[in-house]
Amino acid sequence: MPHYHKSTTELIKDYFQEIDLQSNQTFEKKDITNWFDKNYPKIKSNTVSCHLAKLSVNNPSRRHTNPNKNGSDDILFKLSKNTFRLYNKANDILPDIDIANGEINDYENIDEEKGMQEFAYEKDLRNYLVKNLSMIESGLKLYEDEGITGIEYEVDGRFIDVLAVDKDNNFVVIELKVSRGYDRVIGQLLRYKNWIKKNLAEEGQNVRGIIICKQLTEDLLLACLELKDVELFEYELWYDYKLLFYGKYNRRKRGRWIGGGKPIPLEPWPRLRYNC
Repeated sequence: MPHYHKSTTELIKDYFQEIDLQSNQTFEKKDITNWFDKNYPKIKSNTVSCHLAKLSVNNPSRRHTNPNKNGSDDILFKLSKNTFRLYNKANDILPDIDIANGEINDYENIDEEKGMQEFAYEKDLRNYLVKNLSMIESGLKLYEDEGITGIEYEVDGRFIDVLAVDKDNNFVVIELKVSRGYDRVIGQLLRYKNWIKKNLAEEGQNVRGIIICKQLTEDLLLACLELKDVELFEYELWYDYKLLFYGKYNRRKRGRWIGGGKPIPLEPWPRLRYNC
């Protein structure tokens, strides 16, 4: 819901009019965020960044910002991390589009077959979980603000796999690993958690983390032993039956699965196990 009488996208367009942005003129992200700080302080700088991504036709994360299909949001061309200009439809070359999925091709830096497969699995796992977040936790839902969603949520040029909010409106940072989860993912998760706490969370709003991987390694379990605000899940791709089972992993009784939900009629996708 907009903080002001206009949406953030509309206010960005007002900024362009105010500076009389011309076709070959560039502007820096800091210029527009400073303008928002001065005129619309309730809008956080990362919200502005996400809407710049929405308006930038060559930004790979744009597909998660719900740009208008009529082309009214095809306004900017991103020249570098912080530099933009107006989009020139006649001359600007756009990235390859995955026609089947209607998505920008993310595979540019993944050459090996194994890497490509793992990337696809992580993408499929993410897309499935986004539609079934309550499977992880009752009341968990995808973060959304003015059409910007928590799928591959951008933070300083890096991307959180899934940003969600729980039933108490606290943030939950979810990181997915298609293979074994090693302790180095902890640093990544903590960086994202602290970034959200500093730049997005309101006063009194907590931020916690969830790691979902195919196999919990001993070093990951050890690294998380004293992290009370980080939960660990294992998933298993299971295609034999159109059912999904899950149960709790009790770290105090190593190797023992406790609890467990009753069968849920879903498509043949991951089943999750998690520690308590």
